[in-house]
Amino acid sequence: SQKEVVSSQKRRGMELFQMREGDTGSSAVQVVALTTRIQQLQTHMARHRKDKSSKRGLDALYVRRRKVLDYMERKDFESYRKVVKSLGLAR
Repeated sequence: SQKEVVSSQKRRGMELFQMREGDTGSSAVQVVALTTRIQQLQTHMARHRKDKSSKRGLDALYVRRRKVLDYMERKDFESYRKVVKSLGLAR
């Protein structure tokens, strides 16, 4: 199902950037999790264009990811570059 595909994609991405086993809070892992949710909502919005509530949630996720990326850029630039390059984000 779609939910299983998304969760496995999220898990694979998180494993790439984990600093230790079970790491779910580091900035890089958070960006991967947010990006996965953003991609899922983008496919939803392609089918349901008038879903304003989901659009609002998607916009909030963009802002959260932007803030985490800004933090990473200031604190750990090498990790920031690695995450942006591997996820293919336009920065």
